[in-house]
Amino acid sequence: MSVHTDHMAETERTRKRPFTVAFIGQPNCGKSTLFNEVAGYRSVSSNFPGATVSYTEGQVRILGRTIQLVDLPGIYSLTPMDPAGRETQRFLLDRGADVLVNVMDASVLSRSLELTLQLLELDIPVVLCLNMMDEAVRKGIRIDSGALSRLLGVPVVETVATRGKGIRALFGEALKVRKRQSTGRPLSRSLDVERVIADLESDLRERKFSPLPVSDRLMAVKLLEGDPDFEGILVGRTGSLPPSVVKSRKRLERSHGKPADAVISSERHAIAMQTAESCSRMGKPSVRWQDRLDDVLLHNAWGYLFLALILGVFFISVLRFGTWLEKPMTTALENRVTAWFGTGTPDSLTSALFKSAVYGFGGGLTVVIPFLVPFLFGLSFLEDSGYLPRAAFLADTFMHRIGLHGTTLIPVLLGYGCNVPAVMATRILGSPRDRFLATVVAVLVPCSARMTVIFGLAGAALGSFAAVSVYLLNLLVVTTSGWALSRLLPEPTPGMLMEIPPFRRPRLEILLKKTWFRLKDFIVIAWPLLIAGSAVLGLMDHYGWTGTVNRVLRPLTALLDLPAALGVVLVYGLLRKELTMLMLFQVLGTQNASDAMTAVQILSFTVFVVFYLPCLGTIGAMIREIGFRRTFWVSLFCLVLSVCLAAGVRLISFLV
Repeated sequence: MSVHTDHMAETERTRKRPFTVAFIGQPNCGKSTLFNEVAGYRSVSSNFPGATVSYTEGQVRILGRTIQLVDLPGIYSLTPMDPAGRETQRFLLDRGADVLVNVMDASVLSRSLELTLQLLELDIPVVLCLNMMDEAVRKGIRIDSGALSRLLGVPVVETVATRGKGIRALFGEALKVRKRQSTGRPLSRSLDVERVIADLESDLRERKFSPLPVSDRLMAVKLLEGDPDFEGILVGRTGSLPPSVVKSRKRLERSHGKPADAVISSERHAIAMQTAESCSRMGKPSVRWQDRLDDVLLHNAWGYLFLALILGVFFISVLRFGTWLEKPMTTALENRVTAWFGTGTPDSLTSALFKSAVYGFGGGLTVVIPFLVPFLFGLSFLEDSGYLPRAAFLADTFMHRIGLHGTTLIPVLLGYGCNVPAVMATRILGSPRDRFLATVVAVLVPCSARMTVIFGLAGAALGSFAAVSVYLLNLLVVTTSGWALSRLLPEPTPGMLMEIPPFRRPRLEILLKKTWFRLKDFIVIAWPLLIAGSAVLGLMDHYGWTGTVNRVLRPLTALLDLPAALGVVLVYGLLRKELTMLMLFQVLGTQNASDAMTAVQILSFTVFVVFYLPCLGTIGAMIREIGFRRTFWVSLFCLVLSVCLAAGVRLISFLV
């Protein structure tokens, strides 16, 4: 009886213990969308490849079980070609998962199966998720998921993640395969190739290495391919590669007349093609009006015109909408503060701190939020509609002419939201030189925080023409900097290979969730800093400490022809860029900068803030991605550049 009771208790503990389900698949197959549908919005899912550059985790409870859900960066192969792919490989080798959900774009079944064939050799329970089934049907593709399941020996579930279809059935199958520990059926290659793999697998097993992180079969295959990461695993245990590895590679090369890795890759590609053809049928695709858009939006002449038009309408709309919201909100706040504190200066320290904190809170509410919300919503719309990769395609030729890789546009576009994920997104570039140049360019892009300075200060005080002019100046500086640095660091730049996803109708619910997800960064991090910074500024004013800081920074403010009182304001920009504008208003005592500064001073201040030192979060991301030394030089470059540009604005005003 006691044994039976213990067994029941152990079964109950196992049932309650969370197990890990990892979403893995090729880029832009819908992993992050699927993850967000289940775990709530925790990672930015976008309609372009490369959006996920590190894995995201979340605990969910589905069908009575607690599951640790992991969204892995997209990979085309278990042999990674970039740091984001290595992140996925490192997770699989070092940590692993109880169940792998292989998310596939069903509309490109053959290509997707090439990764699936490798996952089946991992000896981990797998569930195949045929996502984007609506897109496959639209293309006229009919997939027999039952036949595919029987052929591969794993469950196959059809889903449409953007609509939440099939998700419950997907996790039901994940629970079943975890209980059965069914690992699928690796498909056999040609007889001579299988003999070489089997002989090497047998040799590895006989040598009795310490437990390997993958199956003996997968290790044998990856060694034949010459995968350096898997070679490193074996060398770490033995000190050198077994002679059988080199002999096996030579056997393949002699029998096929080409390198062993090409033999393995060709075999995998052929099997994927045969499997897809045996389990699917092609019908007549349906042509939508969205499919005709590319004839115009990707045209070698009209495409660039529409690119300029779309981005121009986007930025002007954000400015107009933000200005429309800002004025009544500012008036209401000023009336409320006057009612609370009157028009005089608070005498006590407590009153000074409280009034400053209220101004800090109100500044975020009336100045940042009106511009930030429409900007993030519009950026999310462009992402989810599928327009951003088309913009990258149009920019590829231009990027190569200035010495940058076309894929650099992806970090650049992400930078308009936040420079931190933009710097992390440089991992999608293969060359260290390209990643460094992309980092420099991405840091120069005005993020949403600097966008609020452009719109809330230059735009509100000087008009939309001034705000658009700052953006055009930024584009010119980004282009010139990329061209100059690419000449200082010459290296052949390969062509851009990027999948152009179909146009999709963005879901309002997802757009709002994505906007909120990005807005939370301001609300949770920047807004408290803003309130605290305002209180600190009130404290410094109360005791007269601001004068010391302003005197130390007076050479800089004098060079830029700015009021001496703005020295302390620039310090806050190291925390968050929007703090500079809000602290500026507090120092000036008004939210109408034109009352205390000339138009040239406002424009010079805006240009300086847009280009000078990155915030601390971006600096931290750069240190992780490109190292401390290069981060120092990038920061110094930004500082010198910002001083030169702001001083140039002043000089031009004298000449004009």
